[in-house]
Amino acid sequence: VTLDGHDLRTLNVKWLREKIGVVSQEPCLFGTTIAENICYGREDVTNSEIQQAAIEANAYDFISKLP
Repeated sequence: VTLDGHDLRTLNVKWLREKIGVVSQEPCLFGTTIAENICYGREDVTNSEIQQAAIEANAYDFISKLP
């Protein structure tokens, strides 16, 4: 199996997993903070990146109004 002409077995698995995302048709939140839900699957996320992700998802205003 190849990706853009490269054999998947030759690619760095960590790098490849960072490039893949899944968006379910049904929303799902884990029983944790909103920030942890946003950065799920990534360990090195800054607060600025979390905020930017919320902005890009059009969720920042809603989240900002929560207690």
